[in-house]
Amino acid sequence: MPDHLHILAEGLTPDSEVEKCTAMFRQRTGYAHRQMHENRLWQDGYYDHILREEEITLVVARYIVANPVRGGLCEDVRRYPFVGSSRYSIDELAAAVMWQP
Repeated sequence: MPDHLHILAEGLTPDSEVEKCTAMFRQRTGYAHRQMHENRLWQDGYYDHILREEEITLVVARYIVANPVRGGLCEDVRRYPFVGSSRYSIDELAAAVMWQP
């Protein structure tokens, strides 16, 4: 999305520090952006939400994957250049959330 970002992160071990990871992500990307631009990257209204149930995770994943289509940025999410996963292909993501083009 041109004006916001959705990330769904999952720790791979019980001692994963997802909250620390997201805080570092915001800090580092905000700093890098500030070196090149005069404005801030992250606005004050930012918030994160911790999901506790697998069923809810699927609902959030479905929302994120379909967001560019709902926003009118593409007709097929597989063609949107800024969607993806480090673990799954876009076809796997689309199938996993039962998204249909």
